[in-house]
Amino acid sequence: MDAIVVEGLSKQYGKIAALRDLNLTVAEGAVFGLLGPNGAGKSTLIKALVGALTPSSGKVRVLGLDPLGDRRDLRRRIGYMPQEPALYSDLSARENITFFARARDLPDLKARVDDVLKLSDLGSRADDPVRTFSGGMQRRVSLACALVHRPRVLFLDEPTAAVDPILRDRFWRTFREMAATGVTLFISTHLMDEALLCDQVAVIRAGETIITDTPHAILARGKARLTLHRGSAIERQTIGGYPEDLAAALHARGLAADITAVDVDRDRLEAVIFGLIAPKEQEARA
Repeated sequence: MDAIVVEGLSKQYGKIAALRDLNLTVAEGAVFGLLGPNGAGKSTLIKALVGALTPSSGKVRVLGLDPLGDRRDLRRRIGYMPQEPALYSDLSARENITFFARARDLPDLKARVDDVLKLSDLGSRADDPVRTFSGGMQRRVSLACALVHRPRVLFLDEPTAAVDPILRDRFWRTFREMAATGVTLFISTHLMDEALLCDQVAVIRAGETIITDTPHAILARGKARLTLHRGSAIERQTIGGYPEDLAAALHARGLAADITAVDVDRDRLEAVIFGLIAPKEQEARA
């Protein structure tokens, strides 16, 4: 089953097109990454998916439901962590999470609140006012609020920004555990190492989809630089990013016995994605 289906989605703000005929499909239980430069439309797309804005045109379905027409039913099944924390600053972390849990009439409320406080590593500050928290800590509270009702689809807009590496690793292990139980995660991020942890990635620019594929397949669109050490001589060659390209390059040379080492320098994911976005930027300027 597809958890998310987007067909021909557009959003216009006056003369500005935030989304342009965008199409996406996300399978149930997938970890889906959304990449793109600032202003690409990532947050606008997530808001359309959770029913926080009305599209200008197109169709959106989440768990088979219309985010606008079936808003009440859908919001019981999804979690949403916005880019900027939407918290009550005078309340404590525990009180904020409890407030959102009570709004959903959850059973075992205290146990659920305690669980997400532990996950977010907020136990020692659970009863302190959120206004005393750093930006990173506020994001942890925001994530806990999105998780407390155990949603079937979780929308996360830059979830680990300003979060330390150890906690970020814990979050991603939790995301993977959730996906293994059938939860779908839709994650907007600008961190390339996080994109590599996703099952599938979409790159958007100026509200349009440039590519949707697995991180491995996108990486393979890049180039690799092959360096051969033949005695004191060094030979360099640029090849495609697929493993088969390396094999072909070596077969052509007969993999001679006097080749003592082979270095391969592959393009990083950000370089490949920039290579996909740059021509679109040039077209827009033209």
